[in-house]
Amino acid sequence: MIVDFSLIIDSIPKMLTGLSLTLQLLFVSAFLGTILAIILLLMRISGRWYLQWPAVVYIYIFRGTPILVQIFIIYHGLPQFEFIRTSIFWPILREPYGCAILALSLNTGAYVSEILRGGILGVPRGLHEAGSALGLSVRQRFIYITTPIAVRLAIPAYSNDIVSLMKATALASTITLLDMMGIARTIVADTFAPYEVFISLAVIYMILTLIIQKSFGWFERYMSRYLKKEA
Repeated sequence: MIVDFSLIIDSIPKMLTGLSLTLQLLFVSAFLGTILAIILLLMRISGRWYLQWPAVVYIYIFRGTPILVQIFIIYHGLPQFEFIRTSIFWPILREPYGCAILALSLNTGAYVSEILRGGILGVPRGLHEAGSALGLSVRQRFIYITTPIAVRLAIPAYSNDIVSLMKATALASTITLLDMMGIARTIVADTFAPYEVFISLAVIYMILTLIIQKSFGWFERYMSRYLKKEA
């Protein structure tokens, strides 16, 4: 098979026109998903069963089903209900962009919640006891001791989830959104050269992944700066 390198080079600028939409899906979903994750986390560590169990069930459902299925259920399934079409959420759910944001946010919220919980569980118990001995309240210990350490511990796993979310945005093309993957599919339909086109797309995604990893690597070093000074 002969690879058409000129097609690869020509395809990259075309697909970059969808980069803005891809980044919108990434950043908006990451922001909303993180807020949702914090809410779920607080429910899980509340110590109240009527808050813990809904959070556990939610996390199990969204971590236990493919995100593509979730996108299809939201985009194709929810509009089938009359109360959805007459609700205040219909202006969002009637558009593929809103459905994609909702699905990605709900999915990443479940994963990030578990990442944050893992960070909290990783905080040494002795630090809580030391904070209590200093007279700090439970809330103060959580804000000033637990949270900074838990965030530092959660950064590597959180960065991996953001990379996964970035790649998951490509599924938005299945509901007619012209992100980078959507544009790539239109180019393939015109050129009948999927190999070259998807190689071009892979290169772009690898560059984005590198940028995300480097950014979180810098943030992790910043959060660990005091540990390095002590070492």
